[in-house]
Amino acid sequence: MNRRVFLGTALGVSAARALPHPVLASQVSPMKITDIKFLRLRYPGATPRKRNATIASGGGAPGMTQLEIYTDAGIVGRSIPSGSEELIRSQLLPRILGMNPFHIEAIWDRMYRYNRKPVAKGLYISAMGSVDIAIWDIIGKALNLPVCEVLGVFSEKIRVYAAGGYYEEGKGIKELVKEMEGYVGEGFRAVKMKIGGEAMGTDVERVRAVREAIGPKVDLMIDANNKWNAYNAIRFGRMVEKFDPFWFEEPVEADDFAGCAEVKRTLDIPIAAGENEFTRWGARDLIQGQAADILQCDTTLAGGITEMRKIAALASAYHIPMSPHGNPHMAVHLLASLSNAIIMETYPAVESQYNLALPLFPVKEGYIEVPRKPGLGIDPDPELVRKYRVN
Repeated sequence: MNRRVFLGTALGVSAARALPHPVLASQVSPMKITDIKFLRLRYPGATPRKRNATIASGGGAPGMTQLEIYTDAGIVGRSIPSGSEELIRSQLLPRILGMNPFHIEAIWDRMYRYNRKPVAKGLYISAMGSVDIAIWDIIGKALNLPVCEVLGVFSEKIRVYAAGGYYEEGKGIKELVKEMEGYVGEGFRAVKMKIGGEAMGTDVERVRAVREAIGPKVDLMIDANNKWNAYNAIRFGRMVEKFDPFWFEEPVEADDFAGCAEVKRTLDIPIAAGENEFTRWGARDLIQGQAADILQCDTTLAGGITEMRKIAALASAYHIPMSPHGNPHMAVHLLASLSNAIIMETYPAVESQYNLALPLFPVKEGYIEVPRKPGLGIDPDPELVRKYRVN
């Protein structure tokens, strides 16, 4: 099948005329979704045991799970999934089986509305986001383009920050400072640390020590992980305002929009929130509640790239910048396409050391270059798969 016939069938005649790029010679039309599988890799060793203000994590074997969506054209789309694998298999696959991946809006709508009781929140939406991102990977591979170019590139460089500063056994202020200085040495010009897990006086000292160590030209984010009510968040915010935090993340419980809005009105520190919201409707409620200066909906959890584009457009109408929470490999192409994206979260203390298949993007003067491989660019090395795959 020649290029013009394929594009005319898969995308429509007008889109075919607009795209000068070649597609893969192996592509056939109409392309159909045929199956969903999961790839699991496990590596030797154990991840560090750590905690934020509310939960502990880590301590298990490092590894990675990828969702794989198969097509009759031989193209496999991949994502790092969230939500129940059984839910993806039993509820989402039957709804999209046989659909053309290029019909991405119809696929999202079918997953959402052909459910017995569609809701705007929950693991169901996270599972939808996992499927949606893998389908975008298929689209990019079919067009032989990185996903950001399919979406439309706004910027080829993205500012990034190092998310860390967790509480760990035996880790004091000295060790925290060393960690943050290490990120700056790796090229980061913005770092994030946890607060709310110790007494307020202790956490104020932790913030002070990090600010003094990294200096005034490196941005410092603080993250309370929904620990406080409004008046305690305000108390803490007033104690650390002098250290010029770039933002104060999730200062109150996730469902307390009124409390978050009160913190936002009272403090001069920008308030970042939204990683616990799902879909454009959850983002709408957060925005209308005037609860966030910066919106942090998670690319996967909130419904995938398709839904996050709508969330970002809604935020832009209110002049609210975007900085999605979560896996940077799921967010990077989306951020490259957004005019209101300001910075991307990365996890150098975990990803660069404990996921051999997806190392961190190289950081230079606080920025990364947008990946240029077709699709998302997350296909693992076959040798790593052979060595570390588990059934």
